Amino acid sequence: MERLQKILAQAGVASRRKCEELILAGEVQVNEETVTTLGVKADPAVDIITVKGRRIKSETKLYLMLNKPKGVITSASDPQGRKIVSDFLPGIKERVYPVGRLDYDTEGLLLLTNDGEFANLLTHPSHHVPKTYWATVKGTPHGSALERLQNGVLLEDGMTAPAEVEYHDVDEEKNQTTISITIYEGRNRQVRRMFDAINHPVILLRRIKFGDLSLLGLARGKYRHLTPKEVKDLLASAVKTHKIQK
Repeated sequence: MERLQKILAQAGVASRRKCEELILAGEVQVNEETVTTLGVKADPAVDIITVKGRRIKSETKLYLMLNKPKGVITSASDPQGRKIVSDFLPGIKERVYPVGRLDYDTEGLLLLTNDGEFANLLTHPSHHVPKTYWATVKGTPHGSALERLQNGVLLEDGMTAPAEVEYHDVDEEKNQTTISITIYEGRNRQVRRMFDAINHPVILLRRIKFGDLSLLGLARGKYRHLTPKEVKDLLASAVKTHKIQK
């Protein structure tokens, strides 16, 4: 017997938090009885569990890494007709969703899965899984500006946590600098806003690492399945950083 929200998340319905919302909203039935309280347990091998009238079934867990191009949104659909990440997943019939987000203008490493528990663990604010980006910015931030990023800068939603920052490349002719920055949070458009705060706006942003997982060898617009070891290492990273933060 498992908690109902865990069963739903493991079946790929949504993240555990979203599954809890579905239960509280009366969208989930067990053996034709609507459940509206959390904590109810069920056995997916015996009980008939439906969400919005559709019976759930256990899915093969998928863990994918996509090298997302710029100009693609991380949504299931787009009323404006823009490209979405599923357009780059030929052969994947299961419904998968992004682990966190990369905005429309940001490219690089994006994880996708149908394992809600996996997604929740990697994106939960208390876990602080490191994410590394190459940010090409206008001008050349000098030492004091980079120190502000390293120590934390004040944004409209509060101070950022300390970041790891170093120069990657300087193009004096174009007056641009590419900087490697590793953050341990997942705020909306955080890296762009951090560089805006030091008056060096981002021209191009690319995520190159998620935990210890890197884009190495994966062409833009292509995806691959994670190995069992990579999945295990990502989960271990989330648990490790959670313990460190405690």
